[in-house]
Amino acid sequence: MISAKELLQTADWKSEKHVPVIESPDKAKKGEVIEVKVTIGKEIPHPNTTEHHIRRSTIYFLPQGEKFPCELGRFEFSAHGASAQGPNTSTVYTQPAAVCSFKSDKSGTLIAISYCNIHGLWQNFKELAVE
Repeated sequence: MISAKELLQTADWKSEKHVPVIESPDKAKKGEVIEVKVTIGKEIPHPNTTEHHIRRSTIYFLPQGEKFPCELGRFEFSAHGASAQGPNTSTVYTQPAAVCSFKSDKSGTLIAISYCNIHGLWQNFKELAVE
């Protein structure tokens, strides 16, 4: 049986176009609104064609000491140049970037997962200290 861990790939986002890049503060105060931005292809742009694209991204927060993460948001990227005239004939292409905000009274780990229609699932993590 395959585990989810075996399906999730990771790498240095500065050299791999599939890894979600998490941008957020390193520290926050309890109850403060924390903004998180996730982009895919920050240093090396990911192709965004009908045949090869980032389909979605999901952002989670795992509070310290808890077993399961909270899903902060799920973002679908649906426009990849397809139209009634065929693949790559539209002028509309969604860029794989998402922003969400949340509050927490606990420190924890931000987790971002992206899905490429050809190369599967990719993940990244960032620690967040809440004081």
